Amino acid sequence: MLGRHVARAAVVAAALAWAGSAAAGPKVVSGPGEDPKCFKPWDQKTGYLQWTARKPPFRVALVNGFVGNTWRIQMVQTAKAFAEDPSVKPLIKDFRVVSTGTDAAAQLGAIEDFINQGFDAIITIAVSPTGFDRVIRAANRSDVVLVPFDNVLDTKDVMQVNEDQLEMGRIHGRWILEQAGKSGTILEVRGLPGNSVDRDRHLGFREVLEAPGNSYKIVEVVGNWDDGTAQKAVADALSVHGKFDGMFVQGGTTGAVRALIDAGHPMIPVSGEAENGFRKLIAEKNIKGLSVGQSPGLVAIAMKAALSALQGKVMPQLVSVPIPMESYKTLAAGKNYWPELGDNFFTGNAFPDCGVNLSATEIMAQTKEDKK
Repeated sequence: MLGRHVARAAVVAAALAWAGSAAAGPKVVSGPGEDPKCFKPWDQKTGYLQWTARKPPFRVALVNGFVGNTWRIQMVQTAKAFAEDPSVKPLIKDFRVVSTGTDAAAQLGAIEDFINQGFDAIITIAVSPTGFDRVIRAANRSDVVLVPFDNVLDTKDVMQVNEDQLEMGRIHGRWILEQAGKSGTILEVRGLPGNSVDRDRHLGFREVLEAPGNSYKIVEVVGNWDDGTAQKAVADALSVHGKFDGMFVQGGTTGAVRALIDAGHPMIPVSGEAENGFRKLIAEKNIKGLSVGQSPGLVAIAMKAALSALQGKVMPQLVSVPIPMESYKTLAAGKNYWPELGDNFFTGNAFPDCGVNLSATEIMAQTKEDKK
């Protein structure tokens, strides 16, 4: 009988211990939060979170998914450069990077592995906006700060960092509407399927162009945010449809514009990403272009947010990063594009309000491979 009571007590104790650990993670608190100029809350409804304060240095991991385009490569390089910044390096004792591809299970497994290894914070670009409930619970049990950015999650249970992708799509849509009028045939070159960024930009763009009073035919192709893929997709669309009156490209804009040039297509208004190559083409070919940036530098803001959270600072649940943009009217060599740099460099990596201003030299000096 005694053995049975001891066993039962052990089970109860284990259950209580598990329940206590399950209750870990951030507390929902009142604002204002830490450094609101840098960590700007998304809107007035944004809540605030606070983790248990601990002392640096910390173990931090970046779990990337897809790595098959230049934006992701530069993002990895930016993360490595930021980890070596003199103001950041003393806060980090171990920094790892892994890219898992487009398989959600592989990404979830990598996140769980870093949690089990005792890492303090994990930064991630989510392969899917859903399906992360299990790893969020695991992170909370271990009091790990999990920070999705760029492709974020459909949840309010973690701190996230992003530009407003829905509004970005609207910006592209309003500019195409302004340039092309209320009718015509528009080519929409989408990003990587299944991601929240691709979804939200698409929805914002269509919201504007499909509003009452407009009469557009929109041809949709997939460019995977990649120059080569986008160039082929646009070339194929031109061979089928012949002529377009405007083009919106989520990413891979340099390749998409080159497809127009190679086909001898009249130069049309193009609204695209912040690739240096696209901006060079706008200037060189006298293109009516709008370049709207989703900066790879978002990773630095996500890392900075995680480091602040680890030190017990009150943080917005959703951090809003301003959307940088330039048009054919505002481009200036050496200021917002660089003729001497390669086409694949993404412009707009300075965030003065956050004290983040990594140079192209610092970023490009880093390798693109995983850091184990």
